Amino acid sequence: MHGYSGDKDDYLKRLKRIEGQVRGIARMVDEDVYCIDVLTQVAAVTKALQAVSIGLVEDHLGHCVVDAARQSPEAGAEKVREASEAIARLVRS
Repeated sequence: MHGYSGDKDDYLKRLKRIEGQVRGIARMVDEDVYCIDVLTQVAAVTKALQAVSIGLVEDHLGHCVVDAARQSPEAGAEKVREASEAIARLVRS
């Protein structure tokens, strides 16, 4: 079971909302909406995706990393390394 399983429905709702926002941005571009207005919507989607990412990181740390650390120091260290790499990817994006 994944760390986000308990919040899966909430994540899916948020992602469906973001999906709708992205479709709205595509429609704005298709309709030649003013570029600053499009950029404002892109920023909103970016922030929404960042919020989902932070929630997933928190769930991973609170569930997957903690469970692995209880199994063994090596398993815990591996999950911490995995989380660190994921966080680094998020920071670079």
